Amino acid sequence: MTSSNPSASYFAQVAGQWDALRAGYFTEAVRESAFAKAYLHPSMAAADVGAGTGFIAAGLAPLVQHVHVIDGSSEMIAIARKNLTAFDNVTFHTADGLSLPLPDGSLDAVFANMYLHHCPDPLASIREMARLLKPGGRLVITDMDSHQHKWLKTEMADLWLGFERSQVRAWFEQAGLVNIVVDCTGQSCQSECKSDGGEQADISIFVATGTKRMKRHEAVQASYATQAQGGCGCGDGSCCSPGTISIDEVSMVDWVAGYSAAEKAEIPAEAAEISLGCGNPIAMANLKAGEVVLDIGSGGGIDVFLAARRVGPTGFVYGVDMTPAMLQRARRTAQKGGYNNVKFRHGYAEKLPLKDNLVDVIISNCVINLSEDKGKVFQEAFRVLRNGGRLEVNDTVFGGPLPPAVRDSLSGWSECISGALPEQEYVDLVRQAGFQDVQVRRSTSAGISEGVPIYSVQVSAVKKEKSS
Repeated sequence: MTSSNPSASYFAQVAGQWDALRAGYFTEAVRESAFAKAYLHPSMAAADVGAGTGFIAAGLAPLVQHVHVIDGSSEMIAIARKNLTAFDNVTFHTADGLSLPLPDGSLDAVFANMYLHHCPDPLASIREMARLLKPGGRLVITDMDSHQHKWLKTEMADLWLGFERSQVRAWFEQAGLVNIVVDCTGQSCQSECKSDGGEQADISIFVATGTKRMKRHEAVQASYATQAQGGCGCGDGSCCSPGTISIDEVSMVDWVAGYSAAEKAEIPAEAAEISLGCGNPIAMANLKAGEVVLDIGSGGGIDVFLAARRVGPTGFVYGVDMTPAMLQRARRTAQKGGYNNVKFRHGYAEKLPLKDNLVDVIISNCVINLSEDKGKVFQEAFRVLRNGGRLEVNDTVFGGPLPPAVRDSLSGWSECISGALPEQEYVDLVRQAGFQDVQVRRSTSAGISEGVPIYSVQVSAVKKEKSS
């Protein structure tokens, strides 16, 4: 809480009984849901904002290097000190929630559990918490869904009757966060009104996560412009070892694109020689004659030209890429090869230059990991697909939490490693965009980064109209 918060006097009064009260409202399962979405690493520094008596911090301290426990109630902080005496990696702060006592960009993760509905200005509170995050750091908020139990305002000093998840998502976006997931925890907050006949409240609890931008766009674009002009790439035919990537902070990773000799023979050589992917989306896409296809991050055009063969003269394939040099190369190849059913457009995966409901199939090969806001990419993919349309993408993912030092590598981003997400987070973002029937298949590309498995996956999903 904050010292100027109307809820402050309530928490000063109940501090001594809060642990018993809290246990009746919600359980440790809420805390575990928050941790599962944070992808914590032992090297991280984190904060528990609106910490109360240290419920989140007690579970967090064994998992990370350091925890800052922050609350506006000195009475709550006093109890938290007693509860957390077993940990020597905890620092306590009595501070206003709108003026948190830590520098900009100092933390890898910030948690706030059942705090937001006590904040007079939730957006300002979210912005202040986001301020503390390092680039790539995560904000994790657990709180109540919108409800109508108005007595909680008087009996428990709640300022808000929970929140609509769409509003929480909008606040995260306004705070500059990306890869936003607002999901259910499967848990609920339970309470009983002391008046009005003892009305029971059983309110579902959401978990919201968002990530601070790292601003890697320009470095990635420059790297791919070099590759388009014949510089060192990371795929077949590049000046690196074929299919092998090596960068400073990351161990060796082998990417196997999986194109057959027959597939390479059916398209122009200049397209086949600049394969920068980590799989073969065409192999799983089951393209049919007459379909309209979009390749996000089309590069030199290998997948566009393969798709054009599959959909035939009655179909059409769009290639969208952010790198002018790549587009020039692909357009020259298309003209030379006489491809009349393809078009290459300049654009970004987060803002596709195509109309709504235009395409039947979207493919992408080891490109979405290069975007910082993968959630926005999948929302755009959903927008341009027709009802019943299919998403078929290959991409790199991690099998666990990534050390922050690897995430920060500029070269690692352009090598399709540092921008990769944990597999579950990647799938969560596909589902959050509205896709259904999401399936994940692991491919043969794999390696290790700082002891964490990294591999490529084929993700398939379908756009379906919501039932009325």
